[in-house]
Amino acid sequence: MSTLAESTEVASGYRAGRTLPLRVELARQLKRRRTLVMGGILAALPFVLAVAFAIGGGPGGRSGRVTLMDTATASGANFAAVNLFVSAGFLLVIPVALFCGDTVASEASWSSLRYLLAAPVPRARLLWSKLVVGLGLSLAAMLLLPLVALVVGTAAYGWGPLEIPTGGALDAGTAAQRLLVVVAYIFVSQLVTAALAFWLSTRTDAPLGAVGGAVGLTIVGNVLDAVTALGHWRDFLPAHWQYAWADAVQPHPEWSGMIQGTAVSVSYALVLFALAFRGFARKDVVS
Repeated sequence: MSTLAESTEVASGYRAGRTLPLRVELARQLKRRRTLVMGGILAALPFVLAVAFAIGGGPGGRSGRVTLMDTATASGANFAAVNLFVSAGFLLVIPVALFCGDTVASEASWSSLRYLLAAPVPRARLLWSKLVVGLGLSLAAMLLLPLVALVVGTAAYGWGPLEIPTGGALDAGTAAQRLLVVVAYIFVSQLVTAALAFWLSTRTDAPLGAVGGAVGLTIVGNVLDAVTALGHWRDFLPAHWQYAWADAVQPHPEWSGMIQGTAVSVSYALVLFALAFRGFARKDVVS
């Protein structure tokens, strides 16, 4: 009995809530090569597109139909919006899956997970710290791309209103606010991928498996959304609402699609996050 009592004693000064502080976990993740590489790729994309437009000429209407891509060189705001348009469907999925799927599985692959838990860091605290940092880095990646694109676009095409393909324009100030709304919605819509990657990260010791699994299932969702025979069943797919943000860059924004997309994404994400915490609390950690 005395041995059991001694083993359950808490060390003086120990506070579970102070273990693995967010700043420590953030510093660890920022120093990792994959974080720097991912940031470099996102920052380079606007320059690549600007060079492509300079070499190939400005985008022109196809078959008499003008799209957002065709207005890319109208202003810096248009260029930023186009960068989000070409990236939202796949490129921005990768950093979300990477930052949320690599976080726990990488510790297991390095055989350092059990040592963190022996520190002792409570399991819920460990997951919470890693999840907050992973989501924070994902949001930072989504902000980095349009910010760099806005700077590059303004330098190349000038500061001006955001021209809308269907007619009309938004002044620069309003356009900046709407682009922030767009980034916020893209982040919320990617919570499903984040939650899926995070759940897989708690189930496997292979980081590539967690990241690849989340990206792969996201692609499957996009494919299923393209199957029109599914009819209204597609409304339950997060991919069905991933471009609902286009309604926010209209003279009179329409919010219904974004509200439905947010509800679907958050619902799936909450279930997957709950499964991650519940499963990890019962997991036998041996690595």
